Amino acid sequence: MHFGLFMMPLHPPYRAFADAYDRDIAQIVLADRLGFREVWVGEHLTERWENAPAPDLLLAQALALTRNVRLGTGVTLLALHNPVYLAHRLAMLDHMARGRFQWGIGGGGIPTDLSLLGLDHSNPAAVRARSAEVLDVVLKLWESDGPFTYHGKFFDIDTPVFDPVKERGYYMKPYQRPHPPIAVAASTPKSNSMRMAGERGWIPMSSSLLSRTYLGDHWRLVEDGATSAGRPAKRSEWRVARDILVGPTPAVARARARAVLGRNYVEHQHPNRRGTVQMASTKLDPSMPDEAVTVDYLMDNLWIVGDAAECVDKIHQLYEESGGFGGLLSITTDSDDAGWDHESLRLLMEQVAPRVAHLN
Repeated sequence: MHFGLFMMPLHPPYRAFADAYDRDIAQIVLADRLGFREVWVGEHLTERWENAPAPDLLLAQALALTRNVRLGTGVTLLALHNPVYLAHRLAMLDHMARGRFQWGIGGGGIPTDLSLLGLDHSNPAAVRARSAEVLDVVLKLWESDGPFTYHGKFFDIDTPVFDPVKERGYYMKPYQRPHPPIAVAASTPKSNSMRMAGERGWIPMSSSLLSRTYLGDHWRLVEDGATSAGRPAKRSEWRVARDILVGPTPAVARARARAVLGRNYVEHQHPNRRGTVQMASTKLDPSMPDEAVTVDYLMDNLWIVGDAAECVDKIHQLYEESGGFGGLLSITTDSDDAGWDHESLRLLMEQVAPRVAHLN
């Protein structure tokens, strides 16, 4: 099993933007030194708690300060982008990364993200169709040689032919050919994104919101998609995300988790998830009322919190009940005492990871 970070990023609103980004970079640099394999950075335009409107900028800075860790968007919200501009920015970032870039993709976006760009959030089918078209254009642009023309429902594109004398025209392709590794994230139990990951041989990533009972369903969707395309489904490629806080003792870990993960949930996540499929996905028993999804419930049933021994046991349980996966992604935290965050990452890699390395 390998370990990575999933950086939404999640910061309390009182944290200054520059300070928040400095904390993100510091965690990525530490992750590189500790041996984490990958870091994924999220994207939102209007979510104050998740203030990363341009994750590629954060990744570009992190590239200059790290050596081995692979960096990716987690995820690019496709519907929000012009595909030609997106294809160029990602290709440039891939060259800067010299093969360390991974592209995480997702459809849709929160309603205020979509509204900001003049998109109708009340029409999910149209948002999905736009997302699919953006993805189609980006991949076809990267594949194209010579003139490229695309006339779809949302975009009309005619690239200027490259003139080898003037050295002008469309030319930018990714460093990794035909494209960087692509990952697809899903946060609902029956997400078609998992099926698409299986069909296209891309990396499936299951959200930290999903209780253990739904993870098996996610993998079956991956398998169904892979079978339909005549390709193998590789559990080693499957990433599962979790809120993780490792402390020096069980009591310290729980106290810190209550202060940090509990703050995030009570002040940000619970108000936004109440009555949604995301809230339902956290429940081991679907009949549970939303009010029963408390910080204590999450600490006992969804989050991985404890000293190293407790966290090892919880990872084994997660692995066994899901049927097995290849990568565990720890959701990054932003404690008022940044030392808590760094200590958790060190304990995770130095005292937990070696004891679950046989899970593969």
